[in-house]
Amino acid sequence: MNKSILYLLFSFFTLSGLFAFIAIGQETDHKSKQLINALKDINGGWQKLSSKKDVQFTYIYHDLAKGKDISTERYIFNGEISWGEYKRHEVNILPDSKGLVKQSKRNGKSTVSLNEEIVYSSEAINSADFFRSVNYFWFTMMYKLEDPGTIYKYLGQEIVNGVNYDKVSLTYDAKVIGKKVNDEFILFFNTETHLIDRFLFSLPAWGIEEPVLIMELNYEKIEDILIATNRKVYAPNKNGEYFTLGEFISKDIKFNNGYTIEDLKL
Repeated sequence: MNKSILYLLFSFFTLSGLFAFIAIGQETDHKSKQLINALKDINGGWQKLSSKKDVQFTYIYHDLAKGKDISTERYIFNGEISWGEYKRHEVNILPDSKGLVKQSKRNGKSTVSLNEEIVYSSEAINSADFFRSVNYFWFTMMYKLEDPGTIYKYLGQEIVNGVNYDKVSLTYDAKVIGKKVNDEFILFFNTETHLIDRFLFSLPAWGIEEPVLIMELNYEKIEDILIATNRKVYAPNKNGEYFTLGEFISKDIKFNNGYTIEDLKL
């Protein structure tokens, strides 16, 4: 587990399951659909989030072993435009370079600058492409559970730390997404709040074939939008004992800033 934590997070672009209900390239069983609808009743779904147009916030990525990357994040929801500015970058974002790093992803193309000079190395560009997409997805994940290609299967109930959960496996259909290897997730829907406040996931790229990694989430309501402002990732050691890999904090969240795609270029 000595790789950067955010390479765990890339797996969030593929979500697991099977079965019956089909709509917009989506498959789900009846119970899973009920749980997703109950979540949408609480958070308003993609329509509510996207009505806010854009967002800006401070994102603290804390790798407990390596340090912190701290960024100002800006996203435009229509078109999934993602921009970030790093004054502190100790872990994943040009950790061997000093100064201000900016990343932008617009219309599927990523750019990077260091101290206001464009960086052309493929490593820096690939890193920007990865983290611009991952950071955006983290922020919007609970509003995108019905994206085309998602498939679900209800797995029953489980009590964890005294809380009763409905469990649903979730992945993407490789034929729809175009990705050959899909990770498996087990989402835990809190039966009282209807929120997903924990889930398990696998990571086949690291040889982790079973969903044994854990993510726990705490939500806040920001301008009537529920956001997972604090997330923690846990992994098992060789003895099966869990330890904390890292913590991720989103704060100072502000919607409807009036950004345009031109505002978020480098």
